[in-house]
Amino acid sequence: MNILITNDDGVYSPGILELAEVASEFGDVRIVAPDVEQSSMGHAITATRPLSYRKTKIGDFNAYRVNGTPADCVSLGCFHWEKVDAVLSGINLGPNLGNSMWHSGTLAGAKQAALLGIKGIALSTPTQKQEYDFSHIRPYAREVIRYLLSQEDPKLVNVNFPYKPKGISWTRQSVRQYDGLVKPSEDPMGRKHFWFTVVPLEPAEEGTDRHAIENNLTSLTPLRLDLTDESQLVKLSGMDMFKNRK
Repeated sequence: MNILITNDDGVYSPGILELAEVASEFGDVRIVAPDVEQSSMGHAITATRPLSYRKTKIGDFNAYRVNGTPADCVSLGCFHWEKVDAVLSGINLGPNLGNSMWHSGTLAGAKQAALLGIKGIALSTPTQKQEYDFSHIRPYAREVIRYLLSQEDPKLVNVNFPYKPKGISWTRQSVRQYDGLVKPSEDPMGRKHFWFTVVPLEPAEEGTDRHAIENNLTSLTPLRLDLTDESQLVKLSGMDMFKNRK
């Protein structure tokens, strides 16, 4: 099995080496990742300039650092590698839960795989005081990857590990209202700048990814690329809203 590894934290992130080491137990691994951090880049692709890559060494693995986004890396990696069976994106240093799926570069790497007809798995975990100790999640990462790679479906999965997992749960995405918090500040030259973040305004619902993480469960959320609201489509298709339009 050929497994392509990417991320949005950059090719030198400790999370990508951890993921490559675990994934290498299940197949041949190749790392293709951004040369700099691309967090919250979402599913951006580079269309206004050419891409390039350079070979580097990450642990015992051959890796390629790309001057592009996570989605770029997956496309370029799949172009150069004759057959890719799965794309693993992560392990991201920070969770990708609920509404953050919309702007997650980590998830975008897995989504790009799914768009290319390849199984895509995004993996993330919160960090504890910037100490990147993956020993607590390694057994769960191994079990999750083993299972998902052995199954034909689902094709796209978002995985989040709590810092110290106690179990594994299938979940749905938590879609709750968030406060788009803007924090103004100044740089050393006195010029104004702003930090943007989001704060959940409502508690997590049971059965969701956020609820699982809050209860120290590894969250597996099967996703799809089709954003169509099927219930609204059925409802609206039965309404003759445009009968007087000429």
